[in-house]
Amino acid sequence: MIAEYGHMALIVALCLSIAQAIVPMAGSFAGYRTWMRLGHSLAIGQLVFVAISFACLTAAFVQDDFSLQYVANNSNTLLPTQFKISAVWGAHEGSLLLWALILAVWSAAVALFSNHLPLVLSSRVLSILGAISVGFGLFILLTSNPFARILPFSPTEGGDLNPLLQDFGLIVHPPMLYMGYVGFSVAFAFAVAALIGGQFDSAWARWARPWINSAWVFLTIGITLGSWWAYYELGWGGWWFWDPVENASLMPWLVGTALVHSISVTEKRGAFRSWTLLLAILAFSLSLLGTFLVRSGVLTSVHAFANDPERGIFILAFLGLVVGSSLLLFALRGPVVQQHRAAADAVSYSGLSREMMLLLNNVLLVSAMAMILIGTLYPLIADVLDLGKISVGPPYFNFFFVPMTLGLMVAMGFAVFSRWKKTDAQLLRQKGMVPFLISLSAALILPLFLADSISWASYSITAVITLGASFWVLTMSLEDLWQKLDRGSSKASSKLKNIGKLPGSYWGMQCAHIGIAVCALGVGLSSVYDVQKDVRMVPGDRVAVAGYEFSFDSLDYVQGPNFGASRGQISAYKNERLVAVLYPEKRKYEARNQVMTEAALDAGLTRDLYVSLGEPLKGDAWAIRLHVKPFVRCIWLGGLMIGLGGLLSVMDKRYRRRKPSTQSSSQSSSQSSSQSSAQLKAQADATVAAAQ
Repeated sequence: MIAEYGHMALIVALCLSIAQAIVPMAGSFAGYRTWMRLGHSLAIGQLVFVAISFACLTAAFVQDDFSLQYVANNSNTLLPTQFKISAVWGAHEGSLLLWALILAVWSAAVALFSNHLPLVLSSRVLSILGAISVGFGLFILLTSNPFARILPFSPTEGGDLNPLLQDFGLIVHPPMLYMGYVGFSVAFAFAVAALIGGQFDSAWARWARPWINSAWVFLTIGITLGSWWAYYELGWGGWWFWDPVENASLMPWLVGTALVHSISVTEKRGAFRSWTLLLAILAFSLSLLGTFLVRSGVLTSVHAFANDPERGIFILAFLGLVVGSSLLLFALRGPVVQQHRAAADAVSYSGLSREMMLLLNNVLLVSAMAMILIGTLYPLIADVLDLGKISVGPPYFNFFFVPMTLGLMVAMGFAVFSRWKKTDAQLLRQKGMVPFLISLSAALILPLFLADSISWASYSITAVITLGASFWVLTMSLEDLWQKLDRGSSKASSKLKNIGKLPGSYWGMQCAHIGIAVCALGVGLSSVYDVQKDVRMVPGDRVAVAGYEFSFDSLDYVQGPNFGASRGQISAYKNERLVAVLYPEKRKYEARNQVMTEAALDAGLTRDLYVSLGEPLKGDAWAIRLHVKPFVRCIWLGGLMIGLGGLLSVMDKRYRRRKPSTQSSSQSSSQSSSQSSAQLKAQADATVAAAQ
């Protein structure tokens, strides 16, 4: 009966989401406070019942209930318990239920942590989130029910989870990625609520900004974890393949990054208002587009979950409804947006200002997204139009994406010293001179020492550009930090005091920018200096690769919980000193009779030793792939630093105030924020009074 309880809980959650979509919104227009407050209770109730449904499906996996079609297809009695739990979201139906659960978590979070918001705004945000929950609830129940029974002829053994997914990466990567995907629904809800209410001010931006930053943090970490998982699990030694589904996760991240910067301008300067609203709509729309690509069966990918036209049509219709209705609303509310822009336009800014730097940031990020979107969808469109099978690979993406990234990094260095409204060009030249000289020197000299031998023949222009751009961002960031700490005194005690005075948003910006520099360093240097060698080896052989010697010591057979494996022992030496012993495996999973490669790694900050077993050859010989990958760890270290930067921004004490500040400020942006907040509350009170 556990499955039936889960199914009923899902139906109840759908009913609650329908009520959440209708009642608070109606109350906001009618002025009924009780109806508006009901949205908070409905959101929490929806979370409870979706969580019950998810727990029931998890219990079915743990108990090996193969009468459920979904469990029978994706589990096995021999599957370790931790993978039985992660198998819940390892395929289409369960991953959608996880999506619904995370959406309910975000909705409940808004309900619990929105007491400082005007009731009209929070009720409309929750109503929009409820409408999105209705769409996904119907999708699950009508096309992707994970509780469907196969009675009376249920199997005694399941088909097992895909061996590619039997890894720790499945436990952490999809939930973190979905937290980012679904988190942009909150940004979308805030944008639509603003369009409905006609509230486009700095106060709205301050309320929405922590939610946007939080979603962006989760998506950043999710993409980083996915890259790391692909690197060690697939056995190729690669970390990004420009796979269509990888692209589907990168596109909302790029737009989300633009949104994070755009909303800061809206909050602090009252500018970019309409652009911020469009970016919020676009970020969630791209998340839905990624869902369509993964689950419609229109593309082939190792990440794709489903191949069902009915499901694809449902998602496409839902995508069209969400995007079309939100853009139509934006068009209808355009005159209101223009009215609010009039006040913002009174605050002018020059071509050399922080506003212009952030505008350039937005243009480059959205352009990069558009380039990826074209490269991802063009083969599909060409196939539909019968133009032939067209493949768009890494050369296309690298040709466009790399120059845009370099442009971003150059602008990033100048942005930290730019000022609102106008920046003195002489100041930028003065502040940038020392970082420029350091970056240029590092870019020209270090490549000579990173190659196998110090020679001009091994000199790499790619390494020069990578080092130059990375050191430029790093040194400019450190220069700005030194200036901030040097206010008033050069004493060490004064500098330490100044550290505590810097806001969390500043530390977040610095950490994220340095993280981008570290990540770019890892991408460039690992691509240039990666050494790979495919060799034939028998036990006792030694092979030299990039200054290391790899010795094939032995080969043994080991038995895992649901697989048998040939395990090699390979010792790595440098200057005749043992540095690592590696154990790559060639596994054969019993349930599916599928062979998988399990690479072995010796990780370090400056290099990775990467070994994978290929196919057995004649005699005792094996095909073995040996990698020495310099600085590849910087890719994921940088990604985690970027995520940490976003987290520090979210934790800024300004966003933890229970009440919006209404005190006057010398800055026009603060005045606008306080006035707008008061206006919205007064408007809500007047509506309620009129209704009563």
